[in-house]
Amino acid sequence: MISSLPSEKDSMGKTLYNYQGSWYYPNTLQAILNYRKHFRARDTYIILASFPKSGTTWLKALVFAVVHRNKYAPNLVSHPLLSDNPHNLVRFLEIDLYVKNQHPGLEELPPPRLFATHMPFQTLHESLRDSPCKVVYVCRDIKDVLVSRWHFISRLVKKEELYSNYPVEEMVEKFIKGAYSFGPFQDQVLSYWKESSVNANLVLFMRYEEMIEKPEAQVMRLADFLGCSFTEEEKQSGMVEKILELCSLGNLSNLEANKTGTFTCGIAHHAFFRKGGVGDWKNHLTNEMARKLDEMVEKKLEGSGLKFE
Repeated sequence: MISSLPSEKDSMGKTLYNYQGSWYYPNTLQAILNYRKHFRARDTYIILASFPKSGTTWLKALVFAVVHRNKYAPNLVSHPLLSDNPHNLVRFLEIDLYVKNQHPGLEELPPPRLFATHMPFQTLHESLRDSPCKVVYVCRDIKDVLVSRWHFISRLVKKEELYSNYPVEEMVEKFIKGAYSFGPFQDQVLSYWKESSVNANLVLFMRYEEMIEKPEAQVMRLADFLGCSFTEEEKQSGMVEKILELCSLGNLSNLEANKTGTFTCGIAHHAFFRKGGVGDWKNHLTNEMARKLDEMVEKKLEGSGLKFE
């Protein structure tokens, strides 16, 4: 079935296939098919969704710390986030769990069970039907996503090879065309935005820029949605601030666990940490590139009520 789908070559010569409007490498798509056939959501499940390089690592750390704060105090040396990478603590459905196993034993994981995905909502949602589980989606400005993704790829290949064979100008064109892994960006963002508008109990839509600007308020909003609101005593004791400090990219990136070792798919832990800021695209994209990307997103989101500043 996969070989019969529309296909495109990426800049590295690898084949991408289009499934339900999004593009995937064949091993990822096979895992998605496994997921759709065998996954059954439970009320203890929490799914963290995002487009790649939109704040996924930070969101995983924050949610893990929030829901497990009664078990692991954020200021203790025994906290799992101090000794393991967030991607190993909150595993991807289609990049990790369902890649080699159609029945990865999800029920063996301790509740609340946390999972992550880069799938758009229309691909994710059938298994969530009639389930009280929670989905948290984080989005980020497409320009910062693109630049972060470009730098991420540079950590997976030799930089000289990336800059000569895959300049940032080419990535801009790929984003505009839409044929890249998990793309198109704007379609995925819109799928979660629409669902959050009609089903706020199922999907919480978060913006990376707002998380940077008002982290305390956004973490409390996150806890409220997940049904584990901070008590007044916790707020007074500085629990929110302790979690934010523990999960800050500055703290996580300096931990030995994130300087060494590899993620299950073979990517080095340190590759997931760079600047994590807002507006770095200005150092890499021309005004014309930025205009093209903004116009593309605005056209897709027109009338939806969602806008990027």
